[in-house]
Amino acid sequence: MFSFQQLYLSMTNLKTSQRRARSGVLMTISCAILLACSTPAPPPVVKSGKTNLGNVPQNAPVNYPVLAREAPPLPREFRAAWVSTVANIDWPSRRDLSSDKQKAEILNILDNAVSLKLNAIVLQVRPAADAIYPSSIEPWSEFLTGEQGRPPSPYYDPLQFWVEQAHARGLELHAWFNPYRARTAQSKTVMASNHISKQFPQVVKTYGDLQWMDPGEPIAIQQTLNVIGDVARRYDVDGIHIDDYFYPYPVKNGNSTEIDFPDDPSWIAYLQAGGSLNRADWRRSNVNHLVEAIHLRVHQEKPWIKFGISPFGIGRPDRLPPGIAGFSQYDKLYADVELWLAQGWLDYLAPQLYWPINQGPQAFKVLLDYWLAQNSQNKHVWPGLYTSRIDSSDKSWPTDEILNQVDAMREKGGNGHLHFSMAALNQNRKDIRKRLSTEKYTSQALIPASPWLDASLPGSPVLEASADKKSLRLQLPEPVPGIGTSNARLLAIWKRTGQQWLFSVLPAQNMTIDLADDPQFGAIKQVTVSTISRTGQESLRSSYSLP
Repeated sequence: MFSFQQLYLSMTNLKTSQRRARSGVLMTISCAILLACSTPAPPPVVKSGKTNLGNVPQNAPVNYPVLAREAPPLPREFRAAWVSTVANIDWPSRRDLSSDKQKAEILNILDNAVSLKLNAIVLQVRPAADAIYPSSIEPWSEFLTGEQGRPPSPYYDPLQFWVEQAHARGLELHAWFNPYRARTAQSKTVMASNHISKQFPQVVKTYGDLQWMDPGEPIAIQQTLNVIGDVARRYDVDGIHIDDYFYPYPVKNGNSTEIDFPDDPSWIAYLQAGGSLNRADWRRSNVNHLVEAIHLRVHQEKPWIKFGISPFGIGRPDRLPPGIAGFSQYDKLYADVELWLAQGWLDYLAPQLYWPINQGPQAFKVLLDYWLAQNSQNKHVWPGLYTSRIDSSDKSWPTDEILNQVDAMREKGGNGHLHFSMAALNQNRKDIRKRLSTEKYTSQALIPASPWLDASLPGSPVLEASADKKSLRLQLPEPVPGIGTSNARLLAIWKRTGQQWLFSVLPAQNMTIDLADDPQFGAIKQVTVSTISRTGQESLRSSYSLP
């Protein structure tokens, strides 16, 4: 049965003040259940008599099942890669691929991610006010089929395929949106009739070789909110993600003078309505409004979905550490990232720290320290790494640069990072995938929990050995009132061989665990299993001991 010590240990894992307060309530309820119920939750019945769920009671009979050793804490680290669809950077590799070839590339990317021991993919689903999925709001992307508005042939839903195949491999799938870009320099086809530039041409501005939705136009803001809400509602995505493109990066004329973004109509309308902010602060307020609105909309659709942002990696000029200099997203992109962190308008921040460790004005470690220090709401800070800078050019980074950045992140107490982009890993440039797998990602890891989204504990698995003792069958029980829910997404599995603990992760749909001897470490002596919720919460653990 559940022991008081187990329950206590599970409660001490709760890290936020909200969860500490809640743990007292849960302890009280749990104690009442254990003491008052006439039929407390029994351990699973196994004929071998070797299964138990916790510590041996002091008054246990001599033939009580052997005590399971305590498995180690769960390894936690967000390990993700961006998959860009814009300009066919990562997927699909060309605009003229058949549906079968697109699917084959998806499976190759996901299988390589699993072999590398990543646990999430951040997939670009909206490169330029278009879609890689069937949408009633925006047209099919030309990067998918070669012509904007043309669906895949034979028809299939690429985003649904990505989600299903990622989840079947135990990977999270985050849907990545470009908030305001309407047309890229790589676009070649005419705009479809349902593109925003056709439906609401007044809100789309030409800026350099781009077309851009004006963030000061309410129609543009609502378009982005509608698109994100639609995906969050219709697809089982684990995260909603936006990048660094708010107002566009500045374009210069022939005299190297910056051209101002052409938003006079929305600016004048703001002033005529009584607005009092200066133009820069007004632009920042437009971006702030979008970020806050996305945060609210996503969690209204599905409270467990994580909302993440990957801004440019240098913050406000007036707050930068000594020696740090560079492009100001605060002044040029009108992104007040420090405010978003302070207000808690996101669940994870992935600042693009795309510089080497020893590049003084943009030193990786100093910038990482800076962003960690801004995180007053204790959300996740998972830096973006410029892994694609490993290439065949004369300016290529050595593989060790990325490996050292992973070490630096861990030394600072960080618990996650993202690689830009999957192409470098997929191609194993200069052995980067192989070396990450063998040197840095030596075992699978679970994504760190987000208890502010949902602190409920999932139900513990019940373990039962097969008749031939070659496998364990798992069953998820009904929710225990006051203790948790059965909202299980993954299985966290520890196997002990002698003194060696081996860790693995499986989707919760996998209801069988193999008990075969490990080829490297020998016979399995114990299996300890817990379930993991959508927000990363771990259930109480169940253990099975072998002779």
